[in-house]
Amino acid sequence: MSETTGASYAAAGVDIEAGDRAVELMKEWVKKTQRPEVAGLGGLGGFAGLFDASALKRYERPLLASATDGVGTKVDLARQMGVYDTIGHDLVGMVVDDLVVCGAEPLFMTDYICVGKVHPERVAAIVKGIAEGCVLAGCALVGGETAEHPGLLGPDDFDVAGAGTGVVEADRLLGPDRIRKGDAVIAMASSGLHSNGYSLVRHVVFDRAGWTLDREVEEFGRTLGEELLEPTRIYSLDCLALTRTTEVHGFSHVTGGGLANNLARVVPDGLHATVDRSTWTPGAVFDLVGKAGQVEQLELEKTLNMGVGMIAIVPAESADAALTTLADRGVDSWIAGEITDRGAHPTGAELVGGYAR
Repeated sequence: MSETTGASYAAAGVDIEAGDRAVELMKEWVKKTQRPEVAGLGGLGGFAGLFDASALKRYERPLLASATDGVGTKVDLARQMGVYDTIGHDLVGMVVDDLVVCGAEPLFMTDYICVGKVHPERVAAIVKGIAEGCVLAGCALVGGETAEHPGLLGPDDFDVAGAGTGVVEADRLLGPDRIRKGDAVIAMASSGLHSNGYSLVRHVVFDRAGWTLDREVEEFGRTLGEELLEPTRIYSLDCLALTRTTEVHGFSHVTGGGLANNLARVVPDGLHATVDRSTWTPGAVFDLVGKAGQVEQLELEKTLNMGVGMIAIVPAESADAALTTLADRGVDSWIAGEITDRGAHPTGAELVGGYAR
């Protein structure tokens, strides 16, 4: 009579021990993100992350803000290159810079990492990047989840997502109601593609141009892969610094949909934001994608950030002070446009003129 072996979680492809090992490896990085409100409140490995809400007592009327996002198909480039410690910067940037648009200070984040097979060192490297991003954003990483999905994902496949919570005093909440005719539109430079439009970028450079990630690109001064993995710039502390040093009427995080579409989201009915392309030169990567894929300019602009990752809208008389604050913080910024009457414009924002060359 033949012997049979009963089914097990391990036989189904889930390695509990590897997951435990990953948690141990990531603990040191998560610890680096602690804020006073989370110190001493349990630790990584519990069922829920904790945050001491008594810190909110200093607010007259605290409003909690929440945002969630992922990194999109950029994760596949990280997988192909075997580089896992930068993708977390992208995740944090996508979340906290949505929070700061309403003036909220990011307080804490949680992450979700889904893998085909748990490679402890790889998962720890991803969390390392998330933790480093949280430090740059001034928020705590209070917990997360690593899920192993054999059969649905390949052994080397993974995806990441995250959620963040922030707080803003009610009377300091930023939104369309604060924006006025005559306000200046200040652009803050992006670090590159950030984490949007990679489905288009991958189609262009791989399917149409036939390039490989290790291709040296003279315009970049590095390989294609290194350029495409450049982490998203995190603006949250820079934006919060602006709100402390000068009057700010609004922010716009330039993500999927491009600059004009995202800017239009914060412009109230009756007003219009005009952004002058001649005030900046998009980075080489945007020009390359356009030429290699014969992508029309308007298609590029509604997909990629074109070199602008965040917009601040301030009173015209505050523009110089805002630029000084950003320069002191190492953020390349410039006056890119202004707020005018809507008139016959069909949308709340548009790009005009040609880019500086």
